[in-house]
Amino acid sequence: MKKIYLLFIALASTFAANAQLSFGHIQNQVPRDQRAINVFDVRKDTTAYKGISVDIGGAFALQFQAINSFNHQGDFTGTPNAGYRLNNLTNDFNLPNANMTIGAQLADGVRVNLDLYLASRHHHETWVQGGYLQIDKLDFIKKGLLEDVMKYTTIKIGQMENNYGDAHFRRSNNAYTITNPFIGNNIMDAFTTEMGAEIYYNRSGFVSMIGVTNSKLNQNVQEVIPGPTTVTTPDQNTTVSPTILAKLGWDKQIDSDLRIRLTGSYYHTANSSGNLYSSDRAGSRFYSVMTHAGTIGYPSSNILDSESNKDTGRFNPGFGNWATSYMINPFVKYKGFEFFGTLEFASGGDYKGTDATRNVNQYVGDLVYRFGSHENLYVGAKYNLVDGKLRNSDAEAVQVNRFEAAAGWFMTKNILAKLSYVQQNYKNYQQFGNVGGVSMPNDFYGGKFEGLMFEATISF
Repeated sequence: MKKIYLLFIALASTFAANAQLSFGHIQNQVPRDQRAINVFDVRKDTTAYKGISVDIGGAFALQFQAINSFNHQGDFTGTPNAGYRLNNLTNDFNLPNANMTIGAQLADGVRVNLDLYLASRHHHETWVQGGYLQIDKLDFIKKGLLEDVMKYTTIKIGQMENNYGDAHFRRSNNAYTITNPFIGNNIMDAFTTEMGAEIYYNRSGFVSMIGVTNSKLNQNVQEVIPGPTTVTTPDQNTTVSPTILAKLGWDKQIDSDLRIRLTGSYYHTANSSGNLYSSDRAGSRFYSVMTHAGTIGYPSSNILDSESNKDTGRFNPGFGNWATSYMINPFVKYKGFEFFGTLEFASGGDYKGTDATRNVNQYVGDLVYRFGSHENLYVGAKYNLVDGKLRNSDAEAVQVNRFEAAAGWFMTKNILAKLSYVQQNYKNYQQFGNVGGVSMPNDFYGGKFEGLMFEATISF
């Protein structure tokens, strides 16, 4: 935290002698309060350039969790399964989350953004989520350069939240939860921050984006050294391939009451390093669910909800080689009613070195009704289903489904309180799994968690 204060003081001191310095006068920026709801991708505005300007923002969120976990495992008497049980969870507050944003308008149509996690479930200390440079004009090269093109074009460069699909605009990003009407994100949660560039062209309702990243969540220049050759991994990857991102769609305010948006998105990497569905380093919102208690002789890798087990309540398809995902997102808002859907079709290789295709699909629909003064109140319901095989050799696909109902109140445009009921079910999971060569009970066998969560968030 001390480093953040020093950074802010250094920024202020650096610009103090500049007569054009201002605060919060930023071009083409999506607000971080209630006005950000249903704002997708980048957007252009008419904010005039008035010299270098600094932007400081933040978010804070805390949750009270009252959720219990269940499964169909019975009592075990033999070693090492003796005493197996799921963790009993108490009704209490989770560790609060905090975000910070530091930005600056550097030139007309050019701004920089740095996003930090001050406290998160997976990292208790301050660390950087990512940062990017956004270019909306090329006047810094030559006045009026490609003015007609840049009127509709935006370029983003950096290690940033990559724009795959529309669902990530409606998810909670650590403490920044004000655009999510619910508590949880999707079960198969597509979110990553990789080094790359994205080019947007949005005009008259037409929405498009093309992007490329280096496929690495953690940046390094180390050589990729394959492991030993085996029957299942005969030719492991020796390279990491770029990831290609694309989006195409249509978004139109038909009249004062009706808005319709429909987009299709694409994600592909030929030789993967990371994983699109496990790259949210902040962690899942449902703490410690479906985890087992420690017993003598029982492997400790998944005993407690520690920093190494941040993704409780999520599903990770675990593709090990190549991966391709398609996401279709319909969105309709009529007066206070809004519907948002996700159809996601993911496929990939099971192991590095093999190309055995495995498919996992996700279907999500949420319906929200906003009412009251400036739509400051809402109620909503969301259903989420994931269906796919954990291994190609499995006899049948597993399923995970979740129902969530929520109600929320914007006390101001910066303060939101929401209450949610959630129930998540696991189907077709095997009763036992192999852990370190030993047959162990599977936490998800006949698994279910359900209960209430309360969340309060502040964002500015």
